[in-house]
Amino acid sequence: MTYKLRDTYYKKAKQEGYRSRAAYKLIELQERFGILRPGEHVVDLGAAPGGWLQVAAKFVGPSGKVLGVDLQPIEALNQKNVILVQGDITAPETEQRIKEYLGRPADCVISDLAPKLTGIRDADEARSLELNRTALEAAKRLLRPAGSLLMKSFISEGLRGFFAELEKHFHSVQRTRPDASRKGSSEIYFFAKEYQTKPRG
Repeated sequence: MTYKLRDTYYKKAKQEGYRSRAAYKLIELQERFGILRPGEHVVDLGAAPGGWLQVAAKFVGPSGKVLGVDLQPIEALNQKNVILVQGDITAPETEQRIKEYLGRPADCVISDLAPKLTGIRDADEARSLELNRTALEAAKRLLRPAGSLLMKSFISEGLRGFFAELEKHFHSVQRTRPDASRKGSSEIYFFAKEYQTKPRG
């Protein structure tokens, strides 16, 4: 896949002080679905370099809290309602730190997790689905009842089965693609609302 690294959204992010062009995807999805609300506690999975953290912190406001977790270190932000955790989301100690910092279950989990693409289609699709399930499992452990999940995915043959999996755990699941996604990218986003602690079906 080829794309212009310095496209319109890249330049706009530089001009407006966002750490990545992905910030505009979250802004667009927020306008479309009203995902984040003032005062909410939010967990951002795969948060580096911090573009989504910047956006989420603005929407939850000073009474809210946004915790970003990533295997890679994230440079500190000047927003007081942002907490950074470096670690593996699948590790129990990382999950424990997140829960301690939040102080209560999360209202929303957002995930922009994506594999490093190899160009080998089957391998890339398998890794993408693996990350999807990682995000879902983390959300199930971190969310309050009726909480929500926003996550990136890539179109693949196994996606229908994963969509059905999401529907077991959330009252409503919508699939969408923001205009800010790069042309030629197969990425999509799932917005799942009203987490059910007891899966359906």
